[in-house]
Amino acid sequence: MTIQINYKNSASKNAPGNLILFVNDKFDIKGLKKYISKSEQSYISDLLKISDFNKKLATFELSSKKKIILISIKKNIKNSYIENLGAQLYKQIQKSKKSEYVINLDTLDFKDSNFILHFLHGLKLKSYEFDKYKTKKKNSFIKITVFLNKKKILSKNQLKFKALEEGTFYTRDLVSEPGNILNPDEYARRLKSLKKYGLKINIYDSKKMKKLGMNALLGVGQGSDKGSYLVTIEWNGLKNGSKPLAFVGKGVCFDTGGYSLKPAKFMEDMTYDMAGSATVVGLLISLALRKAKVNAVGVVGLVENMVSGNAQRPGDIVKSYSGKTIEILNTDAEGRLVLADALTFTEKKFKPKFMIDLATLTGAIIVSLGSEYAGLFSNDDKLSKQLIESGEKVEEKLWRMPLHKNYDKLIDSKNADMQNINYVGGAGSTTAAQFLQRFVLNKTPWAHLDIAGMAFSKYGGALNSGGATGYGVRLLSQLIEDNYE
Repeated sequence: MTIQINYKNSASKNAPGNLILFVNDKFDIKGLKKYISKSEQSYISDLLKISDFNKKLATFELSSKKKIILISIKKNIKNSYIENLGAQLYKQIQKSKKSEYVINLDTLDFKDSNFILHFLHGLKLKSYEFDKYKTKKKNSFIKITVFLNKKKILSKNQLKFKALEEGTFYTRDLVSEPGNILNPDEYARRLKSLKKYGLKINIYDSKKMKKLGMNALLGVGQGSDKGSYLVTIEWNGLKNGSKPLAFVGKGVCFDTGGYSLKPAKFMEDMTYDMAGSATVVGLLISLALRKAKVNAVGVVGLVENMVSGNAQRPGDIVKSYSGKTIEILNTDAEGRLVLADALTFTEKKFKPKFMIDLATLTGAIIVSLGSEYAGLFSNDDKLSKQLIESGEKVEEKLWRMPLHKNYDKLIDSKNADMQNINYVGGAGSTTAAQFLQRFVLNKTPWAHLDIAGMAFSKYGGALNSGGATGYGVRLLSQLIEDNYE
């Protein structure tokens, strides 16, 4: 849906059209007499006395041409609550055939000038639709005019929210693409085009990776007739040569499981097994759009895990970029193989302040946390605390899970340095993270986010209407804003 936002000075007392007005949490409308007529006030007052309205939002149809929506605002509300209110407003607007609305901020007894930006941010995030392949599109359009008096909105804050929205939408678009369109070759081509944002892009194809010794990553993609790639995306917002912040993403464009074949049911969802990489891409776009004062690098491994005469077999042994050998006991535990080479490469080449990897890595994390929290595994308490606090602010929540040397025995191999699954059973997400930790060689602060339960939603969430969520873009942007700019 297309949403057009215009800002203007305060409206006349009785602004025409569909009005969106703010009241306190008791739905006290006495303060609205400047903005609505006496008859409208009387009508609304009578309805409020006899009707059980939503405690956050109430809609009044005054005529076929006019609607008034009242939104109740509590004191000391969090920004995430404001964004959720915006999303709820979108749901109300979506049900209506009316396409033009007026928001009058003069009815808002709230000093934060960023209120409206958070409010509209939630509305716009909720409005996302992926209808690229529908032959009949809705072509729906909403025009919102915001009237404000003394509340100034800084252009840099507008830019910040716009950058977050564009980055999140780009991530959602990537995750929503079908596997026959967004294969590794096409994905790499799209990333090359990101130079237009001022990002530096380097693409390592199979030939270059073979020369570097990235056999763990290459092994995953060898069964596909598409290429395999490692792509680096650099944003240099500082010119002082400071160490970058590094973000590493799993980009398995489609995952059949390989010879350890997945069940047919829900295999179509494996188009989103590249969501970790998409989050990294969306984040870097967002940083570039708002000219973030930070150095950052994104590294994504792009592969397709297919079945063919050339595909990797259970029992194969590969030598990773780190020099460590891995016995492949299950070809469906492929994401950790992609990340193993990507993590070591990122640490060696960029020597970052920290590394955060994101991956739809295990079904076990969904068993543990469902679709409310992503799993956080880390070797660094400070980075973990920063991530958890940032996640709470934007409601992209994280729950820290354990890492411990005692889990190592579950992934030690008799035939190689390690095996890629725990054959004993149990602790599936933890042993996967324990595996990844072995490829962080120089004690760089590192965190692994298992986002398998968060990247895609069948039923929709607070700020998305189902499908790809864009989880992680806002979380990591908040982390950077709060701690590294």
